[in-house]
Amino acid sequence: MTLFPAFLKLQNRRVLVVGGGTIAASKIPSLLEAGAQVTVVAPELNPQLTERVRNQEIAWLKKTFESSDLDCKFLVIAATAIPELNAQVFEKADQRNILCNAVDDIHHCHFYYGSIVQRGDLQIAISTNGKSPALAQRLRKELEQQFGAEYADWLDHLGESRERLRAVSTDSEATKQQLHQLASRERFDHFVSQNDHSGTTTENLSFRAESVERGIPLPRASVNSQRASVYLIGAGPGDPDLLTAKAIRLLQTANVVLHDSLVTPEILALIPATTERIDVGKRAGHRLLTQDEINALLVDAAHRHPIVVRLKGGDPLLFGRAAEEMDALRAANIIFEIVPGISAAFASAAAAQVSLTERRLASRVLFTTFSRSADVRAFAGIPIAPDTTVVVYMPGPDYGEVSQWLIDSGIVSETPCLLISKASQREQSVRAATVSQLASLQPLPAPALLIVGRVASHSAASITTSDWLQQLGPEFRSGFLLS
Repeated sequence: MTLFPAFLKLQNRRVLVVGGGTIAASKIPSLLEAGAQVTVVAPELNPQLTERVRNQEIAWLKKTFESSDLDCKFLVIAATAIPELNAQVFEKADQRNILCNAVDDIHHCHFYYGSIVQRGDLQIAISTNGKSPALAQRLRKELEQQFGAEYADWLDHLGESRERLRAVSTDSEATKQQLHQLASRERFDHFVSQNDHSGTTTENLSFRAESVERGIPLPRASVNSQRASVYLIGAGPGDPDLLTAKAIRLLQTANVVLHDSLVTPEILALIPATTERIDVGKRAGHRLLTQDEINALLVDAAHRHPIVVRLKGGDPLLFGRAAEEMDALRAANIIFEIVPGISAAFASAAAAQVSLTERRLASRVLFTTFSRSADVRAFAGIPIAPDTTVVVYMPGPDYGEVSQWLIDSGIVSETPCLLISKASQREQSVRAATVSQLASLQPLPAPALLIVGRVASHSAASITTSDWLQQLGPEFRSGFLLS
């Protein structure tokens, strides 16, 4: 059966709800929001509905359901925990041509409650024809991420613009074209940026001048409400499902995205085809742009576009050189925001199924990187105790050099470690070894990360704990509890 989608006006309509428990209580708020006059028929009410009666939000008939309760009703909801009673309500309503919904009973419904995304007057309803409410709920959650609260103000602005244009227009076709242009993604992006930030750009002033000339009303914001916006976004380890909802929304509304080379194709696919993409990373050790060039490009893009995204792997604030880009943006007086991402350390630990801290083995974590200036190699001044987990970003491609660096820094050569490549991605791989065995391992594809410490022996990729204990010295064995 094909459903006819419709949005009903229930203002001052009489609606009957049969049932006084939790099921009925869950169906009433949306009816009241739509302005319906709700009457509940039930022998008893739960505390929530009792409070609504006390506040005169709903009327209550303290009795069991009778056919006469349907008199003068526009709509009825059968919301009891008794299937036979719900079916009876439906049959009586059907005889009177009154629309009825029997909750969780698709065979006794003239209509279904949709899964609703609401942003002010914007409503998006989802129906699966009663086959999978779970799917409808999942889709609703996805749409809630895509359509943020800003759509409520945007729709109010569009409504005001429509009334103003229709009041002064003498050409209906031209008005129609203007309204379609006003509702475009480009105009929405302008509206959001103008209401979120302060300042003025040349592009914004041009947009306003063009709008005034063409008779398109301006958004409700002051003329000095626009400044170029830059978002430093963490792309996480590579799995698009691990992106934050905010990161996804910004990627889909950005005018230009400057991304690292290691950002996965799956994440780049979330960027609209109309958005300008600039690869500012490096491949095979060859940098496409210097950091100063990236900084200059970022500032220039911010002056030309309302929404600029700088997309970095992992989290931008951990070995992502974000500090230099933030300094450049501050110097140019550009407002920016940081959207955190899941760092490679946490994604790699999850991929290896190992805890970076384990109360029996490790009480501290040290984050460091092997990719740094030649005069800063060892962990100078930082005690590397046996209960420390060391996380090394960018350890390759010479694992022998990394091994010697760790040993020179005071880490015992028999210390267990894990190499994780492309954590969270389809091609992820995990290798277990000791610090001394690192030199014999073949380099894994980037991005890779090294976890060093007692906790590494508890990974699914490691050899058994008893085997580790045979290899480790007494200073490590004393820290293990066998399971």
